[in-house]
Amino acid sequence: MAKTTKGSAKADRTLPEGKKAPDFTLKDDNGATVKLSALKGKKVVLYFYPKDDTPGCTKEACSFRDGFKEIQKKGAVVLGVSPDSVESHKKFKEKFHLNFQLLNDDAKKVVNAYGVWKEKSLYGRKYMGVERTTFVIDEDGKIKKMFPKVKVDGHYEEVLAEL
Repeated sequence: MAKTTKGSAKADRTLPEGKKAPDFTLKDDNGATVKLSALKGKKVVLYFYPKDDTPGCTKEACSFRDGFKEIQKKGAVVLGVSPDSVESHKKFKEKFHLNFQLLNDDAKKVVNAYGVWKEKSLYGRKYMGVERTTFVIDEDGKIKKMFPKVKVDGHYEEVLAEL
C-alpha cells in the first residue's frame, strides 16, 4: 500500500517490496567505506533514524544491539543510517556499546533514494527530517520488507520475524 506524507516536498517515494534496493557507498562510524552491493549474499537490516543519542533513536539502536546475535544467526547484518556526522556516530556507538555500523549520510543522498527524507512537524513548525524506517534486504539485494513510520517498541521483534 502506497503512503504519502501530506505536504511532502517530494511526492510518495516509497520503494516497493521486491524491487532492487538502491546501492550506496557511505562512511561508517570509523570513516571506513561501506557499499551496499558488497554485502550481496547477506541479508541486510537497513534502518534509518533521525538523530544520534536521542531517546527514540537510542532505544531503537539498543534493541538491535541486544538482539544482534539473533540477527547474525539468521545471516544478516545491521546498518543504521542518519545524516549525523561520522564523529557523532562514533560517540553514539561508543556510549551505548553498539555492535553494528552506523553510516553517515550528511549529503542526504541515501535518505532521499530510499524516500525517508520527509517534511515533519513539531509544535506546528515544519522541517525536513528522517522518517524512522527500516528495510529488510534479501541476499539478492532486493527489498524483502519495508517498515515505514516505525514505532520503536516491538520493532526489533518485527524485523527478526522477517529475516
